[in-house]
Amino acid sequence: MPRLTDARKELRRTQIAEAAVRCFSRNGLERTSIADITAESGLSAGSIYAHYRNKADLIRVTAREVLAKRADVLGEYAAADAPPDPDELLSRLCAAIDPAEARVGVQTWGEATTNPAVQDIVVDMTDRMRAMLHDCLTAWLVKVEHEEPALARERAAPIAHRVMALYQAELLYTALRTPTEETP
Repeated sequence: MPRLTDARKELRRTQIAEAAVRCFSRNGLERTSIADITAESGLSAGSIYAHYRNKADLIRVTAREVLAKRADVLGEYAAADAPPDPDELLSRLCAAIDPAEARVGVQTWGEATTNPAVQDIVVDMTDRMRAMLHDCLTAWLVKVEHEEPALARERAAPIAHRVMALYQAELLYTALRTPTEETP
């Protein structure tokens, strides 16, 4: 059997992760099996296990991939000549919420209350997201509001905390109001 190239491996991992998000969104984390993900992705169980150790590994990867998308966007905002103010930042983040990802995120938060491995993932992802918001808001305070960097970092912390809380509230609202049938 021919070996997969690195690019092909990455495409296959993405295909599996996207299928997992659809299954988790539709069925829930607990009720989704590797067999469900196999059927959704059109791949064999062997192929899935060649890329992921287990369902927990898939949960971790999907959470990180969602965060990576937000990291790319927040990095672009922070690097801009005029980064968005807190209201605009929150508005842009909320506009980019995918209902399926919101449902999986909320389920992951719930699972984190009883599963230490998932709790570690959620705490890590939340801390990273808050840090990225903090960096973006610091850039706004320095570049737009013309504050000194040290003062800007200090002032950005509580703002980032509030933006994060409002963003999480919107994720929850989106997860609860969007029927699973609407998800592609």
